[in-house]
Amino acid sequence: MARLIAGFGSSHSPMLAARAEDWVDGAFVARDRARQFVDFEGRTCRYDDLLAAAPDDAAERIEAGALRQRHASVQAAIARLRDDIAAAALDALIVIGDDQEELFDHSNMPAIGVYYGETIANARASEAKGPLDVARMRFQETGGDVAYPCHATLARHLIDALQRDDFDLSAMARTAPGKFEGHAISFVHRFLMMERPVPVVPVFLNAYYPPNQPSPSRCLALGEAIARAIDAFAGDARIGVLASGGLSHFLVDEGFDHAVIEALRRHDTAFFRSAPLHKLQSGSSEIRNWICLAGAVEALDLDWVSYSPGYRTPALTGTGLCFASFRQGVSS
Repeated sequence: MARLIAGFGSSHSPMLAARAEDWVDGAFVARDRARQFVDFEGRTCRYDDLLAAAPDDAAERIEAGALRQRHASVQAAIARLRDDIAAAALDALIVIGDDQEELFDHSNMPAIGVYYGETIANARASEAKGPLDVARMRFQETGGDVAYPCHATLARHLIDALQRDDFDLSAMARTAPGKFEGHAISFVHRFLMMERPVPVVPVFLNAYYPPNQPSPSRCLALGEAIARAIDAFAGDARIGVLASGGLSHFLVDEGFDHAVIEALRRHDTAFFRSAPLHKLQSGSSEIRNWICLAGAVEALDLDWVSYSPGYRTPALTGTGLCFASFRQGVSS
């Protein structure tokens, strides 16, 4: 019978594709000045509001040496996660991620979708203008569009099993003309697999866009249903599950990020089931992907976790950069 061998979680911020000098030189400041934010209490605000309320130690948190150290730490975590995925010798990897108007748009934004095609393509990189464009283009292909393998048989089984568990799904056998896998999937291909692609099953959550974002309890239940579906899959397949995205952003919320990590460590389903919605807005909505992962890996142990508060401006905007690996029979 099939087995859930491993679980993984990974941030996928463009910060991870940027150079350390881009962090130090403030390459993200102009972009964040133009952005709308959601503060720790769920209120919308602007960059200048956050800058005015920044704590006294804000300058220390974005000191050049600290930024370079965090950059090195996240690059080491990416390399370790890549090694873990390779060592797991998976037959398939279910990737849970959100779509930000890449495959879907607001003419049709499904709450939950499963892709069951034989392959899924990532687009060729376009011309980059500036360091942030260069970072974003590293999510795409250098020589031309690339079709990556998918595990269509597992995907069809997953669709059938989730429907029997009363999940209403959107299902895709192919992408529309001119559409390609989104950043949640391309990060996995470009940074965590590289020349050793494992067949994937993309599972999309509408984490980001109201009004049909799945609730935390629904995300947890989806993960639990995915685990049951894996157990029922015929054959001797080695299967992994990966959450792509998060943690908090575009304002780093270290307190809530650490609460999420500790809940993962304890398998605290009550915490995830009742996670406050005001903490799951804007980019922090991608924590829903990790809540789904938490449901899937209830039978696995947290092997290791790496967390870096990815501050990138004097207003302490940025991303809670987190990476985690779960497997059987370890003590955390």
